Amino acid sequence: MPHLFHELVFNSANDGVTTEALVYQHLRLDYAALAQEIQLAANALLALGLGREERLAIYLEKRFEAVIAIFAASTAGGVFVPINPLLKAAQVAYILKDCNVRILVTSVDRLNLLISVLPECHDLHTVIVVGPTEHLPVITGVHIICWQEAMTLPGSIRSYRCIDSDMAAILYTSGSTGKPKGVVLSHRNLVTGAKSVSQYLKNNQDDRILSVLPLSFDYGLSQLSTAFYVGATNVLMNYLLPRDIIHEVIRESITGLAAVPSLWIQLAQLKWEKVITLRYLTNSGGAMPQATLNKLRCALPNTSIFLMYGLTEAFRSTFLPPEEADKRPSSIGKAIPNVEVLVLREDGSQCAPGEPGELVHRGPLVSMGYWNDTEKTTKSFRPLLRHSGLTMPEIAVWSGDTVRMDEEGYLYFIGRCDDMIKTSGYRVSPTEIEEIIYSTECVAEAAAIGVPHPTLGQAIIVVVVPLEGVNLDTDALLLACRRDLPAFMVPSLIKLRQGHLLRNPNGKIDRKSIAQEFLDIFISVEI
Repeated sequence: MPHLFHELVFNSANDGVTTEALVYQHLRLDYAALAQEIQLAANALLALGLGREERLAIYLEKRFEAVIAIFAASTAGGVFVPINPLLKAAQVAYILKDCNVRILVTSVDRLNLLISVLPECHDLHTVIVVGPTEHLPVITGVHIICWQEAMTLPGSIRSYRCIDSDMAAILYTSGSTGKPKGVVLSHRNLVTGAKSVSQYLKNNQDDRILSVLPLSFDYGLSQLSTAFYVGATNVLMNYLLPRDIIHEVIRESITGLAAVPSLWIQLAQLKWEKVITLRYLTNSGGAMPQATLNKLRCALPNTSIFLMYGLTEAFRSTFLPPEEADKRPSSIGKAIPNVEVLVLREDGSQCAPGEPGELVHRGPLVSMGYWNDTEKTTKSFRPLLRHSGLTMPEIAVWSGDTVRMDEEGYLYFIGRCDDMIKTSGYRVSPTEIEEIIYSTECVAEAAAIGVPHPTLGQAIIVVVVPLEGVNLDTDALLLACRRDLPAFMVPSLIKLRQGHLLRNPNGKIDRKSIAQEFLDIFISVEI
């Protein structure tokens, strides 16, 4: 049983697991080879001066070196900070400065993008460059070394001893409500999460899991940890088009695939006839539209579909067993193994069945809080007083999400507390409106937002992208809303867009940024 994050790989290697551990394009590593590469990289990090629980950032696309660096930081006794490769220089610099990164692993192209901001990162002393290094820049105060050279450094320094309650990772949230927050995860958080998820997905050594999500996203990192926990194979992919994912599923005989709703909406429009190996797929990061779920189930009748809910602050919280999808397709399920999920009122008391409340997560997956932010940590991570005799209260995490629980204990997502639309005295979930829009099967993407209105408080606007080849009629969409929604939930306006809606770095539709365009649209309305 692994206790530390890097032991997910080393235990499988020591147990003689012979399956492929990691695949990227034409490159393949078994567990023994991957463990050897990780140990070499850990030796290099120690030789380069990485101290106990000091931060190492990885700013790379998905590739071998990114995975090796993640596990090498853990092996050495440091803390890894995966940075979404889509972030721009200023955003990367913020993360590097916020958590005092000491060593950065990146490519020469990305390093060139950071030249103007790295001098501001005063704690950074070393950059390890992956890939071609013919034209490395010179940055004052920063030692730049290529990956191959670093791997040959003598490894005479012992790794720092760690226990499972020590820091292992800092994952930065998308920052849709301001600057990104660094969620601090322990070894116990990561290992327990891998054990819990692989348990209900029934992962085994025969599984081949495709990683298409960013490793900086807890859901994306989970694809690595669950695969390595059971000695399965993880296949890394940086896709250009959704159809490329289907081709890779076929080429690599993939058995497990994870994605967010916006990607599933696109994948559901494609042909899956030749996909015969896919044992399961999972959805998290938002509610999958019912129309999308129906299409996927029709296209993949032998594939189990797990609808899940999670938050970075607690990794994963709930899942809906596939056999329950027909009975309660809109449910996010029940708590995953070794977790309890509560629905609480503002005063901390438990909600009655059917009563909306905030989802509160307790158990060993509750993270260590936000890096260097006492105020936000205190707000989200609070004592849960369950036994009056305990002098040290348990800390649970308040999700900021509104849910309800039915009589049988199944949970239903209503909306983000700060995404909820307040109109005419009612609290309206944007997902309920989007569900109706998607059900027309002529929309590829939709985002319902609330904007200021002089009498309603907020008016509802829905921004939509039509499916390819569809001549979209907004009056027909409004008619569908009027047919299936109460009057206070019917949008005041539906706006068409071409291409794709704005997304945050984790691939979720960014409602807040979209709303900025419409903040003043009703301000001058005369009543």
